[in-house]
Amino acid sequence: MAVATLDGETDFDGWRKAARAFRLAGVEPAAARFVVAGTMEQGGLFDQPIAEEASPTPDERRAFNVPKEFVDLAQKLILHRSADRFDLMYRLLWRLKDEPDLIKVISDRDVADALERVKNVSRASHKMKAFVRFRQVQDDLGEAWVAWFEPPHRVLEKTAPFFQRRFTTMRWSILTPDGSAFWDGEALRFGVPATRDMAPAEDEIEDFWKTYYASTFNPARLKVKTMQGEMAKSYWKNLPEAALIPELVAASSVRTETMVATPSPQPNPRFARAVAPDLHMARPDAEAVPENLEDVASGVQACRRCPLYRDATQGVCGEGPKSARLMIVGEQPGDQEDLAGRAFIGPAGQVLNAALAEAGIDRSDVYVTNAVKHFKHEPRGKRRLHKTPNAGEVQACRWWLDSERRLIKPQVVLALGATAGLALLGRKPAVMQERGAPIDLSDGSTAVLTVHPSYLLRLPDEAAKFEARRLFIEDLAAVQRRMG
Repeated sequence: MAVATLDGETDFDGWRKAARAFRLAGVEPAAARFVVAGTMEQGGLFDQPIAEEASPTPDERRAFNVPKEFVDLAQKLILHRSADRFDLMYRLLWRLKDEPDLIKVISDRDVADALERVKNVSRASHKMKAFVRFRQVQDDLGEAWVAWFEPPHRVLEKTAPFFQRRFTTMRWSILTPDGSAFWDGEALRFGVPATRDMAPAEDEIEDFWKTYYASTFNPARLKVKTMQGEMAKSYWKNLPEAALIPELVAASSVRTETMVATPSPQPNPRFARAVAPDLHMARPDAEAVPENLEDVASGVQACRRCPLYRDATQGVCGEGPKSARLMIVGEQPGDQEDLAGRAFIGPAGQVLNAALAEAGIDRSDVYVTNAVKHFKHEPRGKRRLHKTPNAGEVQACRWWLDSERRLIKPQVVLALGATAGLALLGRKPAVMQERGAPIDLSDGSTAVLTVHPSYLLRLPDEAAKFEARRLFIEDLAAVQRRMG
C-alpha cells in the first residue's frame, strides 16, 4: 500500500502533489492511501511512504493534464468531513486519463457522489454565513467581536472572506473546532482549532437578536418542517434567537386567529383618489405600431404586456422635445411619478435636474423617459416600496422604449443604472465598469451608461455621496461634450 501523509484535513496542495506522484507511478486507487499527520489513524502492515516526487518530465506533464472542472471540484470536495474523500478524489483523477470528459457525466456514480458532497459543502458555507452570531468583548485595543460556530464541514477558510468583506471595520474572530479566523481590520489570519469555552457565552446584543427574530416571525406563514429544513436544530444551540422558537411555535395558532379576526386597515386615501383618466376611456390598440409620441402615450395606458399595470395608477411615458439630441432613460416611475403621470419629478428627479444644470445641460432640451412605464412596488403600511422590475418586465416594455427612440432619433442615449442598460443593450451591464464609455447602437446613436440618481440618495456616507455626485456630473458633462 502506497501512503501519502498530508499536513492537514484540507491540505489540497499536499494531496495534489501526492496524487500526481501516485498517478505517475501507476499506483491504482485500491493501492493508494492518504492520511493526515497527527491523526490517530495507524499505518497498515504493508504501508510504504510515498517516495520524494521527482520533477515530471515534459512528456509526463503533457500526459497528465486534468480539466479545470476537476480541480475546482476537488478543491471543494476536500472540505467535506467524510473520511474517504481523498480516495474518491484520487479515484476520479485515476479515471480521467482514460475518460477525459468524466466530470461532465453526472450520472456516473463517482461523479454523482462527488457532486453531492460538494453540494453539502456549499450548503454548510451558506449556513455559516447565515448563522454565525458575534458576541461583543473588550480587550486592550477596545471593542472586538467573537463568534463560536460548529460547521458540519470544514468551510471556515472558504467562508471567512465573506465576513471580511461584510464587517470590514470590525475586529472579529470566528472560533470553530477545525480552526479559527481572525480579522484585525487589515489582514485575515487563520489559527488553531478552538473550544466552545474560548468564546463568550452571551452579551447584551442577544436581546437585539431575539427582538428582531420575534418581530419578523409571522405565525400565519409557519411551516415547522420547512423552518427546520432551513434552520436545522443542530445550529440552534449557538443561536440566541432559537430560545424563542418553541414559545413562538406554541403561540402561533392563537396569534393567527387574532390576526384573522382583526379588521383590515383602510386603504391610503391618497392612493384611492389617484385614478388614471385613460382607464375610463376606450382602450386603444396597444399592439399597433405608434406613429407619434401621442400614440405611445395612449398605447402605454392600454398596455397589458406584463402584469405591472394592475398595481400602478397609470403608465408614465417620457416627456421632452420631439427632436431632442439627448435621451435619458431611467428605470421606472417612482411613487410620485406614478401619481402625477410624469417622469423624474420625485427626489431622484430633483437630483438629476441639479446635476444636469451643473453639467451645463438644459433639461428642457432633453427627452427623459424610463425603461419600464408602470410603477412596480410593494405596499408596506401607508407606503409603496419600490421593487426592481425583472428581466421579463423590462423586455415587455422595451416595445415602448424602442418606439420612443425610433420617433425621437436621439444622438446620445444616456442609461441611468443597470435596468436602463438592460433595456437599451439587451444585456445587463456592469455599470461601474462600463460607465462613461460610448457604445454604438444599431440605429446609429450612441449609448452611455452611468448610475441612477437614486443611487446617490441611498449612500449613507456624506463623503462617498459627494464623490459619487461629482462623478455623476462628470458623466453628464462628458455626454454634453460628445454632442458638441
